[in-house]
Amino acid sequence: MRYPIAIEAGTKTTAFGVIVPDLPGCFSAGDTLDEAMAGAEEAAAAWIDAALDSGLAIPAPSSLDVLRGNAEFTGWAWGVITLDPALLEDTSERVNITLPRRVLKRLDAQARAAGESRSAYIAHLTLEEAQQSA
Repeated sequence: MRYPIAIEAGTKTTAFGVIVPDLPGCFSAGDTLDEAMAGAEEAAAAWIDAALDSGLAIPAPSSLDVLRGNAEFTGWAWGVITLDPALLEDTSERVNITLPRRVLKRLDAQARAAGESRSAYIAHLTLEEAQQSA
C-alpha cells in the first residue's frame, strides 16, 4: 500500500520534514531526506498500529493529484512511502509449529521474562526483526 507524503526541504540548519496527509498527525523529520522518509515509514506503521489498537478505521491513500492541489502544501515536494498491507490485518490465526523441546523451553522462559505469552512474544520478535531489516 502506497501513501503519499509531503516533503518540506531541509537546509543546513533545519531538518527535512515529511507529513503523511492521509494519517492526521503523522510526520517525521531527518537531517537527510533518506532519514526523513525512513522515519515517515516507521511513523506511518506506528500510526496504523495505534489506530487499530484504538478501533479506528484506517484511511485509504489519497491520489497525489488531489493532494498536490491542496494550498496547505504549496511549495512542498511529493513522494510516496510503501507500507506492508499486512499492517492492516489484525485477525488472529491459530498455527501449529514444531520446535525442539529445548528451544521451546528457552522461548517460554524469554516470553515469561518479557511478561508476554508465547504467541505474543513470537509476534513481538517477528515485528522487531522486520523493523530492523527495513
